[in-house]
Amino acid sequence: MTLRDVLPDRFQALLPQRLDMLRRATGLPVVFGGAVTPGRDLLLTSFFGTHGTSLYGLRIGAGRGLGGTAIAMRTPVRVNDYASTRAITHEFDQMVVVNERLTSVFAYPVTVRGTVHGVLYGAVRGQTTVGDRAIRMAGAVAQGFAGDLEMPSLHTQAALRELAEVTRLVGDPALRERLRRVHQDLGGEAPVTVPSGLTPRELDTLRLAAVGASNREIAAELGLGTETVKAYLRGAMRKLGVHNRTAAVHAARSTGAL
Repeated sequence: MTLRDVLPDRFQALLPQRLDMLRRATGLPVVFGGAVTPGRDLLLTSFFGTHGTSLYGLRIGAGRGLGGTAIAMRTPVRVNDYASTRAITHEFDQMVVVNERLTSVFAYPVTVRGTVHGVLYGAVRGQTTVGDRAIRMAGAVAQGFAGDLEMPSLHTQAALRELAEVTRLVGDPALRERLRRVHQDLGGEAPVTVPSGLTPRELDTLRLAAVGASNREIAAELGLGTETVKAYLRGAMRKLGVHNRTAAVHAARSTGAL
């Protein structure tokens, strides 16, 4: 079993929480999403703010509609008027435009190791459009989501450590190699060491800063005060040996923490 095999189930389990985070961070009235299935279709399964059920269980192929375009391009896609844009195919207009009355919509892919494993959507109705801030915040949520998908549970980590120890002690080279491959397929890679003892909150603030969020936006996303956010950023800069937030983001990325 490989990481690709287990990610759809893990994605679906985490998706409602991440969509709720996206809704709160952006203030958008409609958010929804789904995982990419083993057959490489996007399956929409989780929704906030929709009027009916026409989008529930919808399967979207790569390159089709807004989400399929985001998957094919592996980049976020936004349209200001879904009904009239020429940038996407329109086989889903009945559900999106007629039933849900959505106008400005974005689709943000969640990418793990270069492969899209799901898509987060945000949308509005009426004459307003999805702004750049919402896209930045969606990027932060998507990045955090991807990080959670790659990180095994504590129980799984313990099992992988046990498997690694058993593999090390096996005397038969052929059997040891087979166990090593099983360990690798299950995601048993060398653990990433967080540089200089960065705390989870410091990493959260850096992840949001990396997509251009202001201190106020970071505070709103994390449920903190702006002074607390500043303190986390100062702590991260001190531990990374740099003197500004941009350098801290670069340093954290270079070490693999982001």
